[in-house]
Amino acid sequence: MTDILMPALSPTMEDGVLTKWHIKVGDTVSAGDVIAEIETDKATMEVEAVDEGVVTELLVAAGTEGVKVNTPIARLQADGEAARPAAVAPVAAPTAAASTPAPAPIVPAAPKAPAAAAVAIGAPRVFASPLARRLAGQKGVDLASVTGTGPHGRIIAADIAAASPGPAKAVSATPAAAASRQVLSLEQMGIAPGSYDLVPLDGMRRTIARRLTDSFRDVPHFPLNIDLEIDRLLDARARINGALEARKIKVSVNDLIIKAAAAALKGVPEANASFTPDGIALHHHADIAVAVAIDGGLITPIIRHAEDRSLADIAVSMKDLADRARTRKLKPEEFQGGTFSISNLGMMGIRSFASIINEPQGCILSVGAGEKRPVVRGDQLAIATVMSVTLTCDHRVVDGAIGARFLTAFKGFVEDPVTLLA
Repeated sequence: MTDILMPALSPTMEDGVLTKWHIKVGDTVSAGDVIAEIETDKATMEVEAVDEGVVTELLVAAGTEGVKVNTPIARLQADGEAARPAAVAPVAAPTAAASTPAPAPIVPAAPKAPAAAAVAIGAPRVFASPLARRLAGQKGVDLASVTGTGPHGRIIAADIAAASPGPAKAVSATPAAAASRQVLSLEQMGIAPGSYDLVPLDGMRRTIARRLTDSFRDVPHFPLNIDLEIDRLLDARARINGALEARKIKVSVNDLIIKAAAAALKGVPEANASFTPDGIALHHHADIAVAVAIDGGLITPIIRHAEDRSLADIAVSMKDLADRARTRKLKPEEFQGGTFSISNLGMMGIRSFASIINEPQGCILSVGAGEKRPVVRGDQLAIATVMSVTLTCDHRVVDGAIGARFLTAFKGFVEDPVTLLA
């Protein structure tokens, strides 16, 4: 018998929802057959089998939430193998404690490479954050020798920083990173039971809460604010869209902001950086993550190599990514690994705001609404369309001077958009 396990569809996935089976008991499965759909906190993906056999049991019912990675979800019988007594019905909450010989995991149909790297066949799974894995590789630390202090024993960056390089003995990091304050219930804070409706947290909201809490607590960040006059940008956008009308491409203000941010990062590469315990990582390309609101939270699809892409290309790619983000059809590599983020609430009438940094990025740019405001030119008052932006910086990477240089470069591209086309 071969157990099919709940796959890890991303390096940070701990559990997911088994939304749909494409197989039933008695079906013959071949390697590469799509057998199920799994929903994570960010996307819904098809998964395929890597083994052949006849389906003897479906251990987890379709629609089951919170299925832990590496939990057996189905069972196959190979040709000539003695049958095991079949289960009467699928169970909603299988335990991960069952011992089975040489379980064979499944990998997602797309993308194959990242998922294959996340699940090792025939080896125990090591739970570690992407940053911790990267740091371990740089430092020569064997993850199997490290004791994690993160949630559920997960290895985090602090554990790697405390570990000795090479095949060292197990290391226990300082417990400070694992400490958390006591959270009181609403009743303990004086709110009467029955006076509110409780909406359970789904995987996405739990992940957002955890990541942003960690970032706000652990990253020393500060805001820089600047006002931009965007009348020339709006005029340029109108002319660009006129030229692209025959191709049915429409460039948004946000597309122009993405291009301007990428150009500014190319001019001030120190702002396109991430903090690591071993040094500052200066990224070779501007991979711009753009916040997109979806049901239950938000996701940040990435425009990769934005500094080298045309406005038309950015517009087409951003529309496609945003559309698929809202239906949770993005692949992990399409929303993981950006180097800089943009969050735009201008279309919602927000004038100015500051965002929380999306680790391990060094900056996030918050974009407010463009609105008519009085401005002073010389000794005269005038009216201009002004947009306020806020750059939130990780002070370990981007200090005030670097942030100011980035915003100066960004302002130049926005207020003189012809330079974006040079």
